[in-house]
Amino acid sequence: MAEKKKIIVIEDDRDFRESMVEYLELAGLNVTGVSCALEFYQALARGERFLLAIVDIGLPDQDGHVLAGYIRKNTEMRIVMLTAQSSLDSKVTAYRSGADLYLVKPIDFAELAASLSSILSRLDAASPTTPATMQAEANPWVLHRHDATLSTPVGDRISLTSKEFDLLEQLALKPGALLERTELLHSLAYGNDDLGNRALDALVHRLRRKKEELDQRIPVKTLHGAGYSFSAPLVIK
Repeated sequence: MAEKKKIIVIEDDRDFRESMVEYLELAGLNVTGVSCALEFYQALARGERFLLAIVDIGLPDQDGHVLAGYIRKNTEMRIVMLTAQSSLDSKVTAYRSGADLYLVKPIDFAELAASLSSILSRLDAASPTTPATMQAEANPWVLHRHDATLSTPVGDRISLTSKEFDLLEQLALKPGALLERTELLHSLAYGNDDLGNRALDALVHRLRRKKEELDQRIPVKTLHGAGYSFSAPLVIK
């Protein structure tokens, strides 16, 4: 149950962050607190998974709207955004970035906890445990060498180009670990320049678009500006 309620707080004000984490933990949530976007990306690169992120808009290393956009695009997390700005433009920008809820500081922790409980309860209701989801949790993704295909944990399969296969093979060789861009560029025979970096990003983008074929996201995760990882078990056969 604790895993289902695992959330992360990205807030640079240490006292405020620690007070929030303490209150939410007392409310029964499993909370991780980090001070900046980089620490959030590092947590994802370590394979940590969260159902919800509380994001301060005014982070020191990345605009909270940018971080929210990344979370919405690359994960299934719900997003609560915190800010001292109460203008309509700020709210609209936050919701367009992917926020599920927008709260203006100073916030009432009791109200925050109740809001999170409501969001997480809706997630539980929308994600009932079924034989298919149980199978998905028990089985890995499989990369098949003989026909260059990828199988999902529930057995769906798609064909891969040679470059797509090579990328996933590199990620599979270091399960859960971050592969730096320079290492991937070298492995894929791309130049370490603007052209090579654009080719790598386009390759990852094409893999993510295969969600339309699989009806399931291929869990290639991006650590902003650093590299990529595969955030689920992946084996090669």
